Amino acid sequence: MMSFRDFPQLIQSVQRNCDIADARHARETTLCNYLLEMREFYRWEHEVPLSRSLPRSEVGSWISAREALWDGVQDEDLERLRVGERSYDAFDVAAINAALAPQGLVYGGGYGRFGKPNFFLAQLERHERREGLTLFVSGCEYARDLSAPPAALLDGTVFLRRDALRRWLWDKIEIWGVRKADGALKSALECYGFTSEDEAALDHMAEQEAETLILHELGESMAAPLLGTAWPDFIATLKGRRAEILARAVRDNLADCLSTLPRLIEREAACSIHFHFASFEGTRSRLFPRLELAYRRWRETGNLEPLREAALAGSAHWHQAALSLLRLHQADPAAAEQTIAAWMEDPGAMSL
Repeated sequence: MMSFRDFPQLIQSVQRNCDIADARHARETTLCNYLLEMREFYRWEHEVPLSRSLPRSEVGSWISAREALWDGVQDEDLERLRVGERSYDAFDVAAINAALAPQGLVYGGGYGRFGKPNFFLAQLERHERREGLTLFVSGCEYARDLSAPPAALLDGTVFLRRDALRRWLWDKIEIWGVRKADGALKSALECYGFTSEDEAALDHMAEQEAETLILHELGESMAAPLLGTAWPDFIATLKGRRAEILARAVRDNLADCLSTLPRLIEREAACSIHFHFASFEGTRSRLFPRLELAYRRWRETGNLEPLREAALAGSAHWHQAALSLLRLHQADPAAAEQTIAAWMEDPGAMSL
């Protein structure tokens, strides 16, 4: 069992690595997204309840202090993590979790969008095997970086971060609450009985949508052998952000057509179907207008068959689209980057 003395040092080391990663990458996003993420990060660090307003002046001072901290660590090397008598490289996730899981802890360390490292240390709520994958479900987070993806697949392991999921959901609900526009998110909230700033309703919603996120990660696992070992290298070598966004959207659509949508449809999980389409936006949506149309028909008629047919067609279409991206890149990487980026402006050449 890790001693009380060891645990604070581990938190400090993981948070240090989070700060180094943020120092190098956090300010690469748009100003709007950056400020939204910083507000949420302040809320997490200061343990402010989700339903409580943030003190604007204090948040502004905290952002300045955090940016000064980043300026001081951005050139430092990542720290090794000590667990008991051993120390580990920050990306030796499997070995670290083998040591931490018996102590009720879980650690994540990998690369996300645009090559940004993501790290976290959290309370382990449960640990199981599912469809050939290891699943870690975490609760309270002791260390994290600015961006906190609620779910991720890494080397055959799915990480479901329930605290990050609650915060992600709350942010979406808070933004929607400004205008309360009609659409998929309103339908999802009504389906869950979420009529006010009620954290109990949020907990129920998060519990159900955790399963939806797991289904997507299972879909990514199903997509991996279809795309082959060249796909991760392809993503890692893309230099342009627009090209990476499009390539990831193609893979995400494939994963959803293989796993998320078929299983939600099979279960007739209406609330989760609505919420799936509340998050189905940006490039993924622009590439897949047929799916958007099928969702609208289901809302109008209650008939799930158009959604089922769109998912079936999508599983074949996005598989071939992904392989086409690979072949294009393998033939001429520089030309492929330009072509893929151009498809961001007009996705009709590969849309379904």
